[in-house]
Amino acid sequence: MFRSILDRFTALAGLLVASPVLAAAAICVVVQDGKPILFRQARIGRNGHPFELLKFRSMYIGRTGLSVTAGSDARVTPVGRFLRRYKLDELPQLWNVARGDMSLIGPRPEVPEFVDLNDQTWQQVLEVLPGICDLASLVYRNEETLLARVSETERFYREVLLPAKLALSLHYLRTRSITSDLRLLLLTLRFSFIPSGFDPKAIKQRFCFQED
Repeated sequence: MFRSILDRFTALAGLLVASPVLAAAAICVVVQDGKPILFRQARIGRNGHPFELLKFRSMYIGRTGLSVTAGSDARVTPVGRFLRRYKLDELPQLWNVARGDMSLIGPRPEVPEFVDLNDQTWQQVLEVLPGICDLASLVYRNEETLLARVSETERFYREVLLPAKLALSLHYLRTRSITSDLRLLLLTLRFSFIPSGFDPKAIKQRFCFQED
């Protein structure tokens, strides 16, 4: 209960502090490609319940395609590339936290087609609220670059990247503490705004993750 109250209070405070950035991003999205400003997508939340995740729209209107996005994806606008590089497209999810759909720290929510509710790993991951910040999303912050290097993007994501991300998320859930949450939040902010020097192996070592 305390964590939920703290999350919501922090999210509302974050929306207030980030309001100039939110306004600037919204204006840039409209100038680049018109409305809508926000991208809304069904994601799977705690206990398998779907909810509507919010992002700043980073793709051209009417462009359809794969459910995952590679670095070379032509659907992404120039403004969208900037927003995605610095993770600014994720800022509207503070509202998801404020209304109780998400937490500040937790496994990143997936689209329904990639979630197997009968799988034990997924059942464990979905015992908690999904989050904005996650060890897996930090380690794989350059996911789009990795996806751009393969030909079968969705298959690679489903069979290679997603299992690796789930393993990281489960490890974090089993070992998390207030200290680790704060460290994860600060590292996420640091590498979102200053991506240079990012080293996924060093990040794993900071959280004592031992690979098989």
